[in-house]
Amino acid sequence: MLMEGILWRVNRAICTLMKAVKTLMKVLVTKQLPPEGMKILTASEVCEVCLWDTEGPRSEFLKGLQGAHGLLCLLSEKIDAEVLDAAGPNLKVISTFSVGYDHLAIDEIKKRGIRVGYTPDVLTDATAELTVALLLATARRLPEAVDEVKNGGWKSWRPLWMCGYGLSGSTVGVIGLGRIGTAIARRLMPFGVERVLYSGRNVKADAKEFNGELVPLDTLATESDFVVVSCALTPETQGLCNKSFFSKMKNTAIFINSSRGAVVNQEDLYEALSSGQIAAAGLDVTTPEPLPTDHPLLTLKNCVVLPHLGSATYSTRGVMASLAARNLLAGLEGMPMPKELTL
Repeated sequence: MLMEGILWRVNRAICTLMKAVKTLMKVLVTKQLPPEGMKILTASEVCEVCLWDTEGPRSEFLKGLQGAHGLLCLLSEKIDAEVLDAAGPNLKVISTFSVGYDHLAIDEIKKRGIRVGYTPDVLTDATAELTVALLLATARRLPEAVDEVKNGGWKSWRPLWMCGYGLSGSTVGVIGLGRIGTAIARRLMPFGVERVLYSGRNVKADAKEFNGELVPLDTLATESDFVVVSCALTPETQGLCNKSFFSKMKNTAIFINSSRGAVVNQEDLYEALSSGQIAAAGLDVTTPEPLPTDHPLLTLKNCVVLPHLGSATYSTRGVMASLAARNLLAGLEGMPMPKELTL
């Protein structure tokens, strides 16, 4: 009887375990997340985590996605109809490790009833800090100056050598005065900025704290000493900063983009920089990403290009990972997500 009792308990434990395994939902995580996110996922009792994290062919990625109930992806990964088809009908939630979602085929996702989580708000401060750093580095020619030190260009002191442009008394134009645009403007005011202009459809209440002025886009281009792009990528903003826009800017103006690469026509930007139409540009985003090493923009001394570092602080990426993981689990369990995109 004792042996029978032991066997019964063992069999019951095995059945319980098998049942639990069978009910686990498959989730595919496309890259190794910061530990704050991976810990949440691996500790979950509702999903089995499959980590892709390889630069292998897309066909292998699609194969690995088959049967997935959830997908945690990055901004750099195009989630289109082919990906959704590969996952199949089980796919119920996509969690993107980003605030932007132009890499997602929203119409297809909505049609299939798939929920989407994203990570807004948590990267605002980090992106604003990086944008200000990029603006200062571009305006004061810091990367160029470092190169001069390293290659022997630093000779005797000369009055106009490596001179750039300062913020004190300047006019800054912000295209897209949302969360990040507002945070950028706030951080620039202590440098002695005289005016902040912004474009958009409506007056922004937060603009009052720095006396921001809502103006037409052409006015912003014409009057700004610094133009900062922080808008979302939409059909209306794609290619917004083009030859016509650059032609209206001052030839002493600095152009900064930390939003999305496709907001800028890069061929037109190259022409504006190489011809002296504008003084310099700083880009944290490009099209494509990564930018090919033989791209014309990389031949210019007056163009500073960063590899999309906006949210790249340890703390911010950790918070993003945690939020993305919690969004994914909530979607799997049919619960409200901490941050769900309204489709």
